[in-house]
Amino acid sequence: MEKQNGNLEGSTEEPVNRGDEMTEAAVGATTDHPRVPFGSNEVRLSFRQWVVTGLILVAIFWSVPAIWKVVEKFQVGPGYRIPYALSRDYWLYERWIGKNIQPNKVIILGDSVVWGEYVDPQGSYGVFLTKKSDRGQEFINGGVNGLFPLAMEGMVDHYLKLPKGQKIVVHCNLLWLTSPEADLSTKKEEHFNHARLVPQFFPKIPCYRADANERLVASLQNRVGFLGWTNHLQDAYFEQKSILNWTLADNGAEPPEYLNAWRNPLGQITMSVPLAPNPDPLRGVGSERHHPWSTTGVGTTRFDWVELRESMQWGAFRRVLEVLRGRGNEVFVVVGPLNEHLMDAENRIKYVAIRDGVGEWLTEAKVAHCVLEALPSLLYADASHPLTSGYELMAERTMADEAFKKWLARP
Repeated sequence: MEKQNGNLEGSTEEPVNRGDEMTEAAVGATTDHPRVPFGSNEVRLSFRQWVVTGLILVAIFWSVPAIWKVVEKFQVGPGYRIPYALSRDYWLYERWIGKNIQPNKVIILGDSVVWGEYVDPQGSYGVFLTKKSDRGQEFINGGVNGLFPLAMEGMVDHYLKLPKGQKIVVHCNLLWLTSPEADLSTKKEEHFNHARLVPQFFPKIPCYRADANERLVASLQNRVGFLGWTNHLQDAYFEQKSILNWTLADNGAEPPEYLNAWRNPLGQITMSVPLAPNPDPLRGVGSERHHPWSTTGVGTTRFDWVELRESMQWGAFRRVLEVLRGRGNEVFVVVGPLNEHLMDAENRIKYVAIRDGVGEWLTEAKVAHCVLEALPSLLYADASHPLTSGYELMAERTMADEAFKKWLARP
């Protein structure tokens, strides 16, 4: 008994080893696959199967956005502009511009001055240009709120693909040169709209502090149509949030209520692009915001102007023109009139020098253009945005410009 017990005590690892051998034998008996170290999946794809899987995924990524454009309702009419809430839906912007690539239509590219921050859609710059055109041409509102030149550069590179010969008016808003912060040339970190559109790696923007992961994601979103489409879903149907964040969003009350937690996310997708509110309480003649900036017209503002040779925004604007002209687009630049009435005398002198410098460069580069004079004081809502009557006068002056007449007459 002692010997037997001794044998048992001295051979405690032998049953475990035999168990392992039995387990391996059992595995070999129940499957045709050889035992693979660290293998956890019963089904493993061959190289050819991986290639087929990849092709299927590529087909899905390419076809879904294309099919979506056919199925989703996109209601547009005269004077349509991208709704304010969808200002960062670049996939929708590309779709909107694509609808208007026709010989008798002229795209107007710019920021909120073109879009019409204080006016309703029918009071914007493009609508008045259309009304005053004697050639039957329609001017398309391609403005986006906050589309400064560095962001405009990304929009043109990735989403504004126009055919050769397409006419496009590019609005130059010198408001983006009123300070190093607006110019994005300050070294202090700044948070700004449309960060996804700015150059992610070169040229370097000193105040843009996104990490490498954010920059890579932004670059992919601008180049992969499927990712742009997923952003469209978030912007159009989920309050500019991911589905996860939309589900977890609270109502801001105490204690908070999570109203979306029990809702079906698929029920949010109505297959119809949301429209802007009509009437818009924030815009139009009847809104509280639609009034002159001042009833006195006394200038007190002092801008910290950035010189053209040092400006990142002006450098980006020049690159935008180079890209458009390189594609064979017919480009005309309108140097928009800032509100000189709110500037003091010394500041106005600096502004005029910069504005004249822009005109000189456009002349030397042989870019068709016009430099509009300042509007009457009471036609401005702030430093750069006209009121409805201001847009009408701005369109009249544009149409009366000889360079613009010649440009429109080109076949």
